Amino acid sequence: MQIKINLKIFLFLIIFIITGQIKIYALLMLFAFIHELGHIAMGIILGFKPESISIIPTGFSVQFKAEIENYNVKIKCANLLTVKKILIVIAGPLVNAIIVICTMIYYKVTGNVYIFDIQLNLIIYSNILIFIFNLIPIYPLDGGRILEGIIHIYCGTYQSYVITNKISNIIVILLTVASSILVLIYKNIAIVVIIIYLWILVISENKKFNTKMKIWDKLFGTIEKKIN
Repeated sequence: MQIKINLKIFLFLIIFIITGQIKIYALLMLFAFIHELGHIAMGIILGFKPESISIIPTGFSVQFKAEIENYNVKIKCANLLTVKKILIVIAGPLVNAIIVICTMIYYKVTGNVYIFDIQLNLIIYSNILIFIFNLIPIYPLDGGRILEGIIHIYCGTYQSYVITNKISNIIVILLTVASSILVLIYKNIAIVVIIIYLWILVISENKKFNTKMKIWDKLFGTIEKKIN
Protein backbone atom coordinates (compact mmCIF):
# COMPACT_ATOMS: atom_id res chain seq x y z
CA MET A 1 0.00 0.00 0.00
CA GLN A 2 1.37 3.40 -1.02
CA ILE A 3 1.69 6.25 1.50
CA LYS A 4 1.46 9.81 0.14
CA ILE A 5 2.09 13.09 1.96
CA ASN A 6 0.40 16.35 0.99
CA LEU A 7 3.01 19.09 1.53
CA LYS A 8 0.30 21.53 2.72
CA ILE A 9 0.40 19.65 6.03
CA PHE A 10 3.67 21.44 6.90
CA LEU A 11 2.00 24.83 6.34
CA PHE A 12 -0.75 23.80 8.75
CA LEU A 13 1.87 22.69 11.30
CA ILE A 14 3.64 26.05 11.14
CA ILE A 15 0.37 27.97 11.54
CA PHE A 16 -0.79 25.91 14.52
CA ILE A 17 2.66 26.22 16.16
CA ILE A 18 2.56 30.01 15.73
CA THR A 19 -0.98 30.21 17.16
CA GLY A 20 -0.06 27.94 20.07
CA GLN A 21 -2.58 25.26 19.09
CA ILE A 22 -0.17 22.49 18.14
CA LYS A 23 -1.42 20.21 20.95
CA ILE A 24 -5.01 20.24 19.70
CA TYR A 25 -3.80 19.83 16.11
CA ALA A 26 -1.75 16.77 17.14
CA LEU A 27 -4.85 15.31 18.81
CA LEU A 28 -6.94 16.05 15.74
CA MET A 29 -4.43 14.25 13.52
CA LEU A 30 -4.34 11.28 15.92
CA PHE A 31 -8.12 10.87 15.90
CA ALA A 32 -8.26 11.62 12.18
CA PHE A 33 -5.97 8.61 11.73
CA ILE A 34 -8.29 6.48 13.88
CA HIS A 35 -11.18 7.86 11.81
CA GLU A 36 -9.43 6.63 8.68
CA LEU A 37 -8.90 3.20 10.25
CA GLY A 38 -12.70 3.05 10.40
CA HIS A 39 -12.84 3.55 6.63
CA ILE A 40 -10.14 0.93 6.10
CA ALA A 41 -11.78 -1.65 8.39
CA MET A 42 -15.15 -1.24 6.69
CA GLY A 43 -13.51 -1.42 3.26
CA ILE A 44 -11.78 -4.68 4.13
CA ILE A 45 -15.02 -6.11 5.60
CA LEU A 46 -16.80 -5.28 2.33
CA GLY A 47 -14.07 -6.98 0.29
CA PHE A 48 -11.98 -4.02 -0.87
CA LYS A 49 -8.20 -3.84 -0.90
CA PRO A 50 -6.57 -0.59 0.33
CA GLU A 51 -4.40 0.83 -2.46
CA SER A 52 -2.97 4.00 -0.94
CA ILE A 53 -3.26 6.29 2.07
CA SER A 54 -2.57 10.02 1.85
CA ILE A 55 -1.59 12.29 4.74
CA ILE A 56 -3.41 15.60 4.18
CA PRO A 57 -3.69 18.79 6.31
CA THR A 58 -7.06 17.78 7.74
CA GLY A 59 -6.18 14.15 8.41
CA PHE A 60 -5.84 11.13 6.17
CA SER A 61 -7.44 9.79 2.99
CA VAL A 62 -7.50 6.17 1.82
CA GLN A 63 -8.10 4.82 -1.68
CA PHE A 64 -9.44 1.32 -2.35
CA LYS A 65 -9.24 -1.02 -5.32
CA ALA A 66 -12.78 -1.93 -6.35
CA GLU A 67 -13.82 -5.39 -7.49
CA ILE A 68 -15.45 -5.48 -10.94
CA GLU A 69 -18.31 -7.67 -9.64
CA ASN A 70 -19.69 -4.69 -7.68
CA TYR A 71 -20.44 -2.86 -10.93
CA ASN A 72 -22.69 -5.68 -12.16
CA VAL A 73 -25.24 -5.56 -9.31
CA LYS A 74 -27.79 -2.87 -10.17
CA ILE A 75 -29.38 -0.84 -7.35
CA LYS A 76 -31.90 1.72 -8.68
CA CYS A 77 -29.84 4.17 -10.79
CA ALA A 78 -26.52 3.01 -9.33
CA ASN A 79 -24.90 -0.29 -8.38
CA LEU A 80 -23.59 -2.25 -5.41
CA LEU A 81 -20.27 -0.38 -5.56
CA THR A 82 -22.03 2.91 -4.78
CA VAL A 83 -23.76 1.44 -1.71
CA LYS A 84 -20.50 -0.05 -0.43
CA LYS A 85 -18.73 3.28 -0.92
CA ILE A 86 -21.38 5.02 1.18
CA LEU A 87 -20.96 2.45 3.98
CA ILE A 88 -17.16 2.89 3.89
CA VAL A 89 -17.51 6.67 4.11
CA ILE A 90 -20.00 6.50 7.00
CA ALA A 91 -17.65 4.23 8.99
CA GLY A 92 -15.14 7.06 9.58
CA PRO A 93 -17.44 9.55 11.35
CA LEU A 94 -19.10 6.62 13.13
CA VAL A 95 -15.75 5.76 14.76
CA ASN A 96 -15.45 9.35 16.08
CA ALA A 97 -19.00 9.20 17.45
CA ILE A 98 -18.19 5.91 19.23
CA ILE A 99 -15.03 7.45 20.75
CA VAL A 100 -17.08 10.39 22.10
CA ILE A 101 -19.70 8.04 23.61
CA CYS A 102 -17.06 5.73 25.13
CA THR A 103 -15.17 8.70 26.60
CA MET A 104 -18.34 10.03 28.25
CA ILE A 105 -19.14 6.57 29.63
CA TYR A 106 -15.57 6.28 30.95
CA TYR A 107 -15.99 9.60 32.78
CA LYS A 108 -19.36 8.58 34.24
CA VAL A 109 -18.00 5.24 35.46
CA THR A 110 -14.57 6.31 36.78
CA GLY A 111 -14.95 10.03 37.46
CA ASN A 112 -11.50 10.57 35.97
CA VAL A 113 -10.99 13.63 33.77
CA TYR A 114 -7.77 12.25 32.24
CA ILE A 115 -6.89 9.16 30.26
CA PHE A 116 -3.26 8.52 29.26
CA ASP A 117 -2.52 12.07 30.51
CA ILE A 118 -4.97 13.53 27.98
CA GLN A 119 -7.95 15.56 29.18
CA LEU A 120 -11.23 13.87 28.37
CA ASN A 121 -12.78 17.16 27.24
CA LEU A 122 -10.04 17.50 24.60
CA ILE A 123 -10.73 13.96 23.37
CA ILE A 124 -14.45 14.72 23.13
CA TYR A 125 -13.85 18.12 21.51
CA SER A 126 -11.40 16.70 18.93
CA ASN A 127 -13.70 13.87 17.88
CA ILE A 128 -16.82 16.06 17.70
CA LEU A 129 -14.84 18.50 15.54
CA ILE A 130 -13.68 15.71 13.20
CA PHE A 131 -17.21 14.25 13.11
CA ILE A 132 -18.84 17.57 12.19
CA PHE A 133 -16.09 18.66 9.77
CA ASN A 134 -16.17 15.41 7.82
CA LEU A 135 -19.96 15.41 7.52
CA ILE A 136 -20.03 18.87 5.92
CA PRO A 137 -21.68 18.24 2.51
CA ILE A 138 -18.69 19.46 0.52
CA TYR A 139 -17.07 17.03 -1.89
CA PRO A 140 -14.59 15.32 -1.36
CA LEU A 141 -15.24 15.38 2.40
CA ASP A 142 -17.16 12.40 3.80
CA GLY A 143 -20.41 14.38 3.83
CA GLY A 144 -20.00 15.27 0.16
CA ARG A 145 -19.26 11.67 -0.77
CA ILE A 146 -22.32 10.41 1.12
CA LEU A 147 -24.45 13.05 -0.58
CA GLU A 148 -23.12 12.16 -4.03
CA GLY A 149 -23.67 8.44 -3.41
CA ILE A 150 -27.29 8.88 -2.29
CA ILE A 151 -28.11 11.17 -5.25
CA HIS A 152 -26.40 8.66 -7.56
CA ILE A 153 -28.66 5.86 -6.31
CA TYR A 154 -31.90 7.80 -6.79
CA CYS A 155 -31.13 10.22 -9.64
CA GLY A 156 -28.25 8.76 -11.66
CA THR A 157 -24.62 9.61 -12.30
CA TYR A 158 -25.05 12.94 -14.08
CA GLN A 159 -27.36 14.44 -11.46
CA SER A 160 -25.09 13.23 -8.66
CA TYR A 161 -22.24 15.24 -10.19
CA VAL A 162 -24.31 18.37 -10.82
CA ILE A 163 -26.25 18.53 -7.54
CA THR A 164 -23.24 17.67 -5.35
CA ASN A 165 -21.14 20.34 -7.08
CA LYS A 166 -23.84 23.00 -6.59
CA ILE A 167 -24.35 22.12 -2.92
CA SER A 168 -20.58 22.10 -2.29
CA ASN A 169 -20.26 25.63 -3.68
CA ILE A 170 -23.27 26.93 -1.74
CA ILE A 171 -22.08 25.39 1.55
CA VAL A 172 -18.53 26.77 1.28
CA ILE A 173 -19.94 30.27 0.66
CA LEU A 174 -22.24 29.99 3.70
CA LEU A 175 -19.38 28.68 5.84
CA THR A 176 -17.16 31.55 4.71
CA VAL A 177 -19.77 34.08 5.86
CA ALA A 178 -20.28 32.29 9.19
CA SER A 179 -16.53 31.89 9.72
CA SER A 180 -15.92 35.58 9.07
CA ILE A 181 -18.20 36.35 12.02
CA LEU A 182 -16.50 33.73 14.21
CA VAL A 183 -13.04 35.11 13.40
CA LEU A 184 -14.15 38.58 14.47
CA ILE A 185 -15.52 37.17 17.75
CA TYR A 186 -12.80 34.63 18.68
CA LYS A 187 -9.80 36.10 16.78
CA ASN A 188 -8.76 32.57 15.81
CA ILE A 189 -6.66 32.39 12.64
CA ALA A 190 -7.11 28.59 12.50
CA ILE A 191 -10.69 29.17 11.31
CA VAL A 192 -9.36 31.21 8.39
CA VAL A 193 -6.89 28.46 7.49
CA ILE A 194 -9.64 25.80 7.46
CA ILE A 195 -11.90 27.94 5.25
CA ILE A 196 -9.04 28.60 2.83
CA TYR A 197 -8.40 24.87 2.68
CA LEU A 198 -12.10 24.20 1.97
CA TRP A 199 -11.99 26.75 -0.85
CA ILE A 200 -8.93 25.02 -2.30
CA LEU A 201 -10.85 21.71 -2.22
CA VAL A 202 -13.94 23.22 -3.84
CA ILE A 203 -12.00 25.06 -6.55
CA SER A 204 -10.05 21.90 -7.34
CA GLU A 205 -13.27 19.86 -7.51
CA ASN A 206 -14.91 22.53 -9.70
CA LYS A 207 -12.13 22.06 -12.25
CA LYS A 208 -12.63 18.28 -12.17
CA PHE A 209 -16.40 18.78 -12.44
CA ASN A 210 -16.04 20.96 -15.55
CA THR A 211 -13.80 18.32 -17.12
CA LYS A 212 -16.35 15.60 -16.30
CA MET A 213 -19.13 17.64 -17.90
CA LYS A 214 -17.15 18.15 -21.10
CA ILE A 215 -16.41 14.42 -21.31
CA TRP A 216 -20.07 13.63 -20.56
CA ASP A 217 -21.23 15.94 -23.35
CA LYS A 218 -18.91 14.30 -25.85
CA LEU A 219 -19.84 10.75 -24.84
CA PHE A 220 -23.57 11.01 -24.19
CA GLY A 221 -24.87 14.43 -25.25
CA THR A 222 -28.02 16.13 -24.02
CA ILE A 223 -30.31 13.07 -24.41
CA GLU A 224 -28.46 11.07 -21.77
CA LYS A 225 -28.58 14.06 -19.41
CA LYS A 226 -32.39 14.12 -19.60
CA ILE A 227 -32.61 10.38 -18.98
CA ASN A 228 -30.42 10.59 -15.86
